[in-house]
Amino acid sequence: MQQAIQGKADVVDLVLLCLVSEGHLLIEDVPGVGKTSLAKALARSIDCSFGRVQFTPDLLPSDVVGVTVWNRSDSRFEFRPGPIFASIVLGDEINRASPKTQSAMLEAMAEGQVTVDNVTYPLGPPFMVIATQNPIEHEGTYPLPESQLDRFLMRVSVGYPSREAELEVLDTHGDHNPLDQVGPVATRRDVEAMIDAVRTVHVAPSIKAYLVELANASRRHHHLALGMSPRATLSLQRVARARALAGGRAYVVPDDVKALAEPVLAHRLLVTPEAQLQGISSADALAELLAHVPVPTSG
Repeated sequence: MQQAIQGKADVVDLVLLCLVSEGHLLIEDVPGVGKTSLAKALARSIDCSFGRVQFTPDLLPSDVVGVTVWNRSDSRFEFRPGPIFASIVLGDEINRASPKTQSAMLEAMAEGQVTVDNVTYPLGPPFMVIATQNPIEHEGTYPLPESQLDRFLMRVSVGYPSREAELEVLDTHGDHNPLDQVGPVATRRDVEAMIDAVRTVHVAPSIKAYLVELANASRRHHHLALGMSPRATLSLQRVARARALAGGRAYVVPDDVKALAEPVLAHRLLVTPEAQLQGISSADALAELLAHVPVPTSG
């Protein structure tokens, strides 16, 4: 993946942790920093299907999940699946679609299935939605509601590359597309095996208590109108397990939790209007929480 996205090893690591944690990813950044290329690089690195949806205001839910049509030759209705029926699904500029179309993805993201005309079709595994949105241009957009933001395991920002990385981009992108050189290095079964391995990572009672203390502290924080939900606590535990396994450990340590707190939690927290006027963001409030909640020192 780093052949296509230079100088962003930390972002690539987060994407892969999200994949093996059975989560969905929201990439929020300005145009031109490689959001779409990042999703394509992941899909090409795995021997699996890839679907893309370009969200626009006139996009219909059936354009995403599929539609049932009448087959005249067989004299019966048949279901034609939409792009959501893929292992890796890219939802480009998701905040440009209407709320009705955005909500069409909720069942797929939350339950791994799609229901059309009272028939339920399973998805995956693996199944991962990578959605992108531009936080700068708000004209003609529909901001994602908190309920849908909570469906994303992580929110990451690619950011501008360093000077050295941008020089490398000019070299590698000058005469060819680096994505063309990215090929599968893992199969669907490999990904499923990694997902199963993540589930076996041990989480000590002290780490679980630390997660619950973080959640309770967020719900009482004076700068937060909306704290961590139980889903957020479970999500942070899942990704912490994946980070532990990636680090060669069969157990979670507090550093796993602290390192992943911002990408997993910041988009789920809602600051109060008073805090917004003071310029305080959810990331700032989260940093306060991590600084004040005692870290366990033993299992």
